Amino acid sequence: MGVLKQIAEYLYLRKKDPGRPKDKWIGYMHGINRISLFIFILCLVILAIKLLA
Repeated sequence: MGVLKQIAEYLYLRKKDPGRPKDKWIGYMHGINRISLFIFILCLVILAIKLLA
């Protein structure tokens, strides 16, 4: 269930955990993960459109 909570935070569907440790490098890692997740979802949408068209 923790993975789904993290994805919800990446997609701004859920507020961040205030008790989470704050570190510059962890913030960078989460930013990169967020970008890669958005690109993955965008590619899934493009593939779905190509398959349906």
